[in-house]
Amino acid sequence: MTRELKGAVEYAAAYVLLKSFGWMPRNIAYAAAEIVVWSGFHLARRQRRAGLQNLKMALPQLTGAERTRILRGSFSNLGRLLVEFSHFPHLTKGNISRYVTYEGFEHYTESVRCGKGVIFLTAHFGAWELSSFAHSIYGHPMKFVVREIDNPRVEQLVSKYRELGGNSPIRRKNASRDLLKALRNNETVGILVDQNTTRDEGAFVDFFGIPAATTTSVARLALRTGASVIPGLLIWDKETRTHRLRFDRRLNLIDTGDRPRDIIENTRMFNCVLEGYVKRYPDQWLWIHRRWKTRPEGAPSLYV
Repeated sequence: MTRELKGAVEYAAAYVLLKSFGWMPRNIAYAAAEIVVWSGFHLARRQRRAGLQNLKMALPQLTGAERTRILRGSFSNLGRLLVEFSHFPHLTKGNISRYVTYEGFEHYTESVRCGKGVIFLTAHFGAWELSSFAHSIYGHPMKFVVREIDNPRVEQLVSKYRELGGNSPIRRKNASRDLLKALRNNETVGILVDQNTTRDEGAFVDFFGIPAATTTSVARLALRTGASVIPGLLIWDKETRTHRLRFDRRLNLIDTGDRPRDIIENTRMFNCVLEGYVKRYPDQWLWIHRRWKTRPEGAPSLYV
């Protein structure tokens, strides 16, 4: 298959998937998504193997059956993400409260009043694309850092959905400049900090007791600009079958004047915050990502 043909097939698949799920009523879409993720769980051997290895390292006290149950839940979470993303065109200020409610919104408004910008410390947790989108539909558009999808047509399609509520994605190649500008204008930005990074771009701080190459961008930006850092994650409520957009109090940053040390210690704190959420809602995190892929110099790989 040529590169052009492969790109066309990828775009067609993404287009049909989004349009098909977006056309379905939510209850039917959720059921259809479960079928898709059930198939994905059994067919995606590499991702399933990585997820189980991550769970074994992070939560060694669990049984094999418990880890499998959590991983199945993580796949189901991806199905919910697909449904919610495909329904973005149908969300309005008049109906958003049926699907997403705030918890701790006052922490956000207090941070805005500080006047130095707000950084949402967030992760691939719950239906994460919906968190920033819902915030914009409620009337609070923001900026967030994204990695461009390799297929430019798929990237254009996904960006179109992401920007429907007024949000502005920031491409990683321009991230530092654009983030600084936004924070100095007292704007809100979201940064996903739970993915593996390179030795050059991050620092090794523990995540579930294992050294994890973690971006230091949030700590660097906050210390440089004085921006407020508040954890912001979307939590799926199984009882009400709705999402809660939870904002915690702004974090008290460590600022001793020793900038290199402060960056590491704040990054360590951020990982601890996210670890707490993952422990509380383990089936809502993206376990299939090889979080500990980058290793300290000379350390063996943790993945087969």
